[in-house]
Amino acid sequence: MPNAKVLAEKKAIVEDLTEKIKNATAGVIVDYRGITVAEDTALRRECRENNVHYAVVKNTLLRFAFDNLKLGDLDHLLSGTTSLALGDDPVTPARIMADTAKKLDGKFEIKGGFMEGKAVDLDTINKLAAIPPLPILRAQALGTMLAPITGLAVVLKQIAEKKGGGDSGEAVEAAPAAE
Repeated sequence: MPNAKVLAEKKAIVEDLTEKIKNATAGVIVDYRGITVAEDTALRRECRENNVHYAVVKNTLLRFAFDNLKLGDLDHLLSGTTSLALGDDPVTPARIMADTAKKLDGKFEIKGGFMEGKAVDLDTINKLAAIPPLPILRAQALGTMLAPITGLAVVLKQIAEKKGGGDSGEAVEAAPAAE
């Protein structure tokens, strides 16, 4: 039987993990078996740059944290080597983990995850990962809004050029005639 100090440390780890999961919008559970130190370092750097908390966790401690948050549906994913990526938005952790899984074909496998307090399957995570990053989405939305205005400007310019200089020349000629 473990001593009281070890139990207290594990309880503190579970409480901290529970709090992090509770505050995260989404999380991805990963089997990281077989990745090299360099690959892991690159993954951790990308996670830090994108405000994603990534850590290797013990299955038992993560199971306790999931049970505390009524995410027991994820218990079946907790076998083998397990790491957890948590983020403030549902897309970023899914995208980073999916990109890494593609790069490290077979050595890095997404098991599942959760979003807004509910378990999600691998298919949902892959769909989230396919959503472009926020700056690209903003640029696409802006481009969509500006397209009709740009089209109108092009048409008006063509009409003005077709009339031989447009209204500006006619206005100059009309002014002296009025005097």
